[in-house]
Amino acid sequence: MKIPRSTLEQWQVLQAIVECGGYAQAAEALHRSQSSVSYMVAKLQEQLGVELLEIDGRRARLTQNGTALLAKARELLGGAFQLEQLATSLAEGWEPQVSIAVDSLFPVELLVQVLRDFEPWAQHTRVNLEETVLSGSEDALVEQRVDIAIASRIPSGFLGDVLMDIEFVAVAHPCHALHELGRELEVEDLGRNLHIVVRDSGTLNPRDHGWLSSNQRWTVTSPHTRLEMICNGLGFGWLPEHKIRTQLEQGLLKPLPLRVGQRRKLSLSLIVANPEVAGPATCRLANLIRKVVKDGIEHRPLCG
Repeated sequence: MKIPRSTLEQWQVLQAIVECGGYAQAAEALHRSQSSVSYMVAKLQEQLGVELLEIDGRRARLTQNGTALLAKARELLGGAFQLEQLATSLAEGWEPQVSIAVDSLFPVELLVQVLRDFEPWAQHTRVNLEETVLSGSEDALVEQRVDIAIASRIPSGFLGDVLMDIEFVAVAHPCHALHELGRELEVEDLGRNLHIVVRDSGTLNPRDHGWLSSNQRWTVTSPHTRLEMICNGLGFGWLPEHKIRTQLEQGLLKPLPLRVGQRRKLSLSLIVANPEVAGPATCRLANLIRKVVKDGIEHRPLCG
């Protein structure tokens, strides 16, 4: 195995000389004698066979070769510091990875805010995000794939807290045949039209949600695909209201005038897989989810 002739300490001294403007200033910044600073750089140049510095008046400046080599050395020094910070984080119990399953109903803007707030705390922690539909988050918990889950149902053997309620509204394109009836709708009217639903991403205990009695039902795997289909006049469905506000305002979707069942509600819960042994990264992320959701609900605009 080859061993480098130069050391990170030598490159750090060279960097200090350049940034401080001279040997004496670097020695003071590094709390070393000027002779030791001079010796380390001289030794580094001897080992490499390349001149790294030149004296310009009273300042030490990098040569062309020195500039190229120090640029690479800075990357190595930065990596070494990150390595030490990672070791400190691991010694404190900060996990190298946190996995989270999030139901597709959870507002994207809140999820982004959570991750934005979490990033400064977790520079040495990878985040593995799994987006799920219906029982998908439950599967991730049961199969021990995640540390945290946001789910529409708490599976047996786990505890969780309700985060928020999601309200669904039955909608279709304004030109859809159901709207053209021009009257209050009954269940029989729905049964004669195409209903677009999303497939459960879970496999252990897959389940359906809501009314599924239409004679014609199409199933897709992506909530976004369902939204696009309904916005383009293909079928109807119950969609989460917070996901379709723009489409409602733009007139791409219109609530169906159902006599009964136009709206329905579903709760999302936060579940920490193993709260008794959860590490600091998992706890931090869970607490941020609670805080961001609470703040989002409190600052939600009131309807007139």
